[in-house]
Amino acid sequence: MDKFGKSQPVKRVEDLRFLTGMGRYLDDAAPKDALRGVVFRSPVAHAEITGLDVSAARASQGVHAVLTVEDLEAAGMNINMRATTVKNRDGSQGAAPRRPMLAKGRVRYVGEPVAFIVAETLEQARDAAEMIVFDYEDLPVKLDLAPGGETVHSEAPDNRAFDWGMGDEAATEAAFKAAARTVSLEVGDNRVIVNSLEPRGCFAEWDGTRLHLALGAQGVWAHKEQLCAAMGLAPENVRVTIPDVGGGFGMKAFAYPEYFLCAQAARALGRPVRWMSERTEAMLSDNGGRDLTSLAEFAFDEKNRITAYRVRTKCNLGAYNSQFGQPIQTQLFSRVLMGVYDVQTTWLQVEGYYTNTVQVDAYRGAGRPEAIYVLERLMDRAARELGVDPLELRRINFIKPEQFPYATSTGETYDVGDFGKVLARAEAEADLAGFGARKAADARRGKLRGLGLCYYIESILGDPSENARVAFNEDGTVTIYVGTQSNGQGHETVYASFLSDQTGIPAERIFVVQGDSDLIRTGGGTGGSRSVTVQANATLATVAVMREAFTAFLADEMGVPAAAIAFDDERFRAEGSNLTPTMLEVAEMARQKGREDLLVHEARAKLDARSFPNGCHVSEVVIDPETGVVTVERYTVVDDFGNLINPMLAEGQVHGGVVQGIGQAISEHVVFDDQGQLLTASFMDYALPRAGDVPHIGFTSEPVPSTANIMGMKGCGEAGTVGALAAVANAVQDALWARGVRQADMPFTPHKVWELLNGEVLAAE
Repeated sequence: MDKFGKSQPVKRVEDLRFLTGMGRYLDDAAPKDALRGVVFRSPVAHAEITGLDVSAARASQGVHAVLTVEDLEAAGMNINMRATTVKNRDGSQGAAPRRPMLAKGRVRYVGEPVAFIVAETLEQARDAAEMIVFDYEDLPVKLDLAPGGETVHSEAPDNRAFDWGMGDEAATEAAFKAAARTVSLEVGDNRVIVNSLEPRGCFAEWDGTRLHLALGAQGVWAHKEQLCAAMGLAPENVRVTIPDVGGGFGMKAFAYPEYFLCAQAARALGRPVRWMSERTEAMLSDNGGRDLTSLAEFAFDEKNRITAYRVRTKCNLGAYNSQFGQPIQTQLFSRVLMGVYDVQTTWLQVEGYYTNTVQVDAYRGAGRPEAIYVLERLMDRAARELGVDPLELRRINFIKPEQFPYATSTGETYDVGDFGKVLARAEAEADLAGFGARKAADARRGKLRGLGLCYYIESILGDPSENARVAFNEDGTVTIYVGTQSNGQGHETVYASFLSDQTGIPAERIFVVQGDSDLIRTGGGTGGSRSVTVQANATLATVAVMREAFTAFLADEMGVPAAAIAFDDERFRAEGSNLTPTMLEVAEMARQKGREDLLVHEARAKLDARSFPNGCHVSEVVIDPETGVVTVERYTVVDDFGNLINPMLAEGQVHGGVVQGIGQAISEHVVFDDQGQLLTASFMDYALPRAGDVPHIGFTSEPVPSTANIMGMKGCGEAGTVGALAAVANAVQDALWARGVRQADMPFTPHKVWELLNGEVLAAE
């Protein structure tokens, strides 16, 4: 790590700003004189709109505008939100229904935007919303993941959006017929609500020619592109900015109707307009995560080697299609389908269904947690049915170090890995040898202790290219402009540290600028654990440009050939010259000579391949059979993230991801009634994990540097969640197994666990 980062646990420099109330989040940045927007939302899940009277609302005190879908169309807007489709197994195109920014003709989920009220104050906008007369004719509600029922979209009469497949179905079937043993398990993956600390929000300004939209998001350029398309504006007339963001988790990567509504209201009124979601509103309208059921199957030979893997998944799209280039449930699920196991015969089939619920899309690690959860739950079941130690079964089937680079059955290429080494380290760190004694001690107290293991792998995603621009300022500071977007991950610290390591510029003199389409030409934003790896790669390219330009300049100043000048990561040196300037000193020399061209340097770089972080999670839970309460008592993580710039920040990312996994496994669950009404629409009903639900999380780095990038990095932002779901679920299943429970699915709430232990099925869950 000498060349590509000192791997020091530097504390986050941005925390001082956040912890002293100096953060600049959306509400802090919004103009004080901005009008306030409120969204009137559908109170029902499925209905034909028979009337919408907004006249009283428009006449209400303080109201400046009430926008309906007709108003958007009259303004010449393209009212249809971006969506994607996927080809079916038979080669036909999947369903492509349109999603209007405001409901047109029909509402399809509770909380769908119907009108947008703009007033002087928030209270006046809320009062006006109460005056809207919304008439509708109820339609039957579709909630199950199966063909048939009331049609949500005419483009999909049976409500199936797509029927997608990947792999060799015939070869997989043949392998199952020839197998010595087969194991199958149906695995449910419950829907969750993201619940970012800062809800979604935005404000818009119009100066008569140019639009400025500020929002809490994960990158500016996708939003700018969609604004231009929707509003008929040239790119030079649209600016998108992102202030500090209080959590994104994939959910804030997307465009939402409110952003376009604020933009159009500002353009129509010539006044700034702001909108900020309330918590229940966020629960109703933010894209949800997970929500799928999979039937997973292994075929084994007589030596317990997996010969084939088959997964048939049904996933809930909600009311509309994904905004991703391919539905998240297929695009990401497939990339790590077989995890870390040496299996070439696979078949993955995914059926997507429309329901009368809010859209389901990306959530932290989307696709990777779903795939690994299914795989590792099945691996746990297989170990039980085959009578094999779960660690040994994994060792038998691991891709071995000598097999790398390894081409997977889904078209990915794993560059490096030593899964056996990581597993052995996890076994030691988690003190698996002492588990039997701990279990016996709990049994004497009438408690049930379970052990769960998950070996995960994930891939960094998104655009492999990124930009970086470095500017030397007159006051002796340096600004690095980046194309990624921090949502709280600590990018300011990491990027300044990395640039400092490569240039010798003191980190405290380096300032990071992000999230402004006027200042940064392009960028891929944040998501898929891509940020540090792709941004560091771009920074290296920019440093190379700086070094070359400064070397050419110094050749004259030092009186030596450029080829004789070397840079040692701190100073330029050359035999025959007494000058040994730093980067900052060279920049000042260039400024004195009027060489402004040497004060700004920029490069765009592309990663040649993806990298694949992986690791082992070990969880121990204790269940009180009297109450059904599940306590996660021990948790150990050993990760291979490759080279780390800042181990402390990596550990923090893992902790956060593990806590999110524990939350989904133990308490979080979205519940709708049979009419599509959200019953878990507040923190009184939707249980986020609390500090008391989380044990000490042990974290150990066991790096195998990636060969897919020059830094040897692998990414880590979503890894905690990817491994946590199966680790906790397998531990709960282990604890319940001795009591005869053979099927246990998340969330493991006290009520559900008590029912399982008492031989009953809780129908509501």
